[in-house]
Amino acid sequence: MPNPRNLNYVLGVIGSAMKELSLSTDIRIPAIQCIAISKRTNLPGDGISWFIDISDYSTRSPSQQKEFLDAMLAEIYLFPYWREVLNVLGLDPIHIDLQEDLDKAIKIRSGGESESHRKFKEFVSKNPLVLGLKDSLPNGILEHVLPSADVIDILFIDQSLKIGVEVKSHISPPEDILRGIFQCVKYKHLIEAKQIVDNELPNSRIILALEGRLPEKFIIAKNLLGIEVVDNIQMSKEKSIEE
Repeated sequence: MPNPRNLNYVLGVIGSAMKELSLSTDIRIPAIQCIAISKRTNLPGDGISWFIDISDYSTRSPSQQKEFLDAMLAEIYLFPYWREVLNVLGLDPIHIDLQEDLDKAIKIRSGGESESHRKFKEFVSKNPLVLGLKDSLPNGILEHVLPSADVIDILFIDQSLKIGVEVKSHISPPEDILRGIFQCVKYKHLIEAKQIVDNELPNSRIILALEGRLPEKFIIAKNLLGIEVVDNIQMSKEKSIEE
């Protein structure tokens, strides 16, 4: 949307359409509007409570709402009849073709860390606010090693919440940014797997931090995979790592 605005009415219309289709087809269609979340809370707005089966959703704690949202998202992603829903509504599915970029991403070989990547990574680790995180968080752990021997650029710890960050500097080509999206998918599962074997509740966020802008052609892939991206991060001179 070139002119972002309040989406309450739009999402309400979508929710009502799904309920009407459910009644007319005797197939329970998930509340797909759950995928629209607030950047501030990472949760849908309170209006979602009109379209779900939990009457006290709006009074539950954010963590309880997040658990319910994860279950709803799983139901949405696994629902096998979305193409039929589109057909009934007279809509065409969106087709994306990123094969050329994926082929380039697969061929990337690490040649060691660039100076641009190092500076950007260290800046982000000391400035969680640029990611929309609490400024009071301790500095992020750099080059955190996961049980699989994969290494994530930064790990912030906010009590029981683990926040992994993969960074790409301004010199990263598009295929490396696409690779970063897929790296984030892997890191989330690895971090939560470690929490599970440590007898902790799986509780993580994964962010792809970009010094440049996310290429528009990757927005759909980012949304389909549920990856949180913060782009166009400016390194301020007064907080630079050298100082």
